[in-house]
Amino acid sequence: MNGKLDRITLTGMRFFAFHGCLEWERQHGNDFQVDLECSLDLSKAAESDALEDSIDYSELYRAVCTEMEKPSNLLEHVAGRIGAAIKAKFPQIAACAVTVTKFNPPYDGKYEPRGQGYASVTINC
Repeated sequence: MNGKLDRITLTGMRFFAFHGCLEWERQHGNDFQVDLECSLDLSKAAESDALEDSIDYSELYRAVCTEMEKPSNLLEHVAGRIGAAIKAKFPQIAACAVTVTKFNPPYDGKYEPRGQGYASVTINC
């Protein structure tokens, strides 16, 4: 172990899911993005060039996907569940940050110039 934590980051994972407090959101769904940053020791993988000394990105993605399929009222709950699932499945991860973004959230007002506003939550696990 090198004493420092390294990172694996997956960004821009897109999902169509049914999260939200409003009945309309739960029925019609919305577009979401998940960004994940995992802190762990990758020194062995850096030397060995062996996948078993790291974490398979597709396994991280599948863990996120499984949690995104379960409807929740709050983005905070979705992000917390994803973080807990990641840490349970991959005990070598010391910490992770999970950002869940909901596009076009149901609030009144003007959106940014491209016409797509968003709400975002980051939970550190």
